[in-house]
Amino acid sequence: MYAIRLHAFGPAENLVHEHADDPVPGPGQVRIAVAAAGVHYLDTVLRGGLEGHPAAPAELPTVPGREVAGVVDALGDGTDPAWLGKRVVAHLGMVPGGYAELAVTDAARLHEIPSNLDAAEAVAMIGTGRTTLGILLFTELGPGDVAIVPAAAGGIGTLLVQYAKNAGATVIALAGGPAKAALALANGADLALDYRSPGWVEQVRGYLGDTRATVVFDSVGGDTARAAVDLLGRGGRHIVFGGFGDEVTFTDEELVQRGITSEGVLGPVMIEKAGGDLRFLEERALAEAASGRLRPAVQRFPLADAAGAHRALETRGTVGKVVLIP
Repeated sequence: MYAIRLHAFGPAENLVHEHADDPVPGPGQVRIAVAAAGVHYLDTVLRGGLEGHPAAPAELPTVPGREVAGVVDALGDGTDPAWLGKRVVAHLGMVPGGYAELAVTDAARLHEIPSNLDAAEAVAMIGTGRTTLGILLFTELGPGDVAIVPAAAGGIGTLLVQYAKNAGATVIALAGGPAKAALALANGADLALDYRSPGWVEQVRGYLGDTRATVVFDSVGGDTARAAVDLLGRGGRHIVFGGFGDEVTFTDEELVQRGITSEGVLGPVMIEKAGGDLRFLEERALAEAASGRLRPAVQRFPLADAAGAHRALETRGTVGKVVLIP
């Protein structure tokens, strides 16, 4: 098979498209002929040599990627033969191997892909969709809410805009550039603005009038997130699921003075909120997409251009969920 392998930590160019041995499924496992593999911004950080993260590779070379969809083409001992030939999607957990033509995982991780979803859409929902619904465990949205969604044209942002709109909330979408803002508006946002424009805060205030925002979904950190948090009214919620070193933080005194809360929702806290098992979020995410209530945006790159996909993510040059196609 061909796969993307990382032989040394560093820039995107270190991702090499090369021949590798076909993986063999062990007991209770399946092998998937990959039709789509998910790419995360975290993948770019790990590629650079992030230490201490539970998903950091234990050794090199490694095949990155933890989300795959395709067709089961081989079974390990003891695996239910009914899986053979099925269209499936799986989150591989902390075991890499997704950026490849073939990937192995435990049968217990599989979900059959709904008939009306393609492999790329299924990959978007098994990871990004799962995370989105996990984020939403921390807040209940309704018609009285005003939700601000930075990075609204990204994979999670797209789904947050749709979910909030379906719940009856007013949705303020922020995106990097007028084209991305237009996509967010077409995706259902009530107001969509380019956060790189110096006047966006005043435009939001003018749109809301005496109303204040009730929740900010913060995946970007920095000045944009801080300005968005300044639009929260008392009782507002700052929900943090990104930033990568540029997170907006507050002291307890600041939170009390502002009358808001600020909470990071990724990692162990999300697993605990989900009752210790994220699989039900995967099932729910796939069901939401199959029903049409959530519609993932997907940007496809050839597997051989994984380096290009990473560069595009790092420069915020992508729309929706980034997926590699072998």
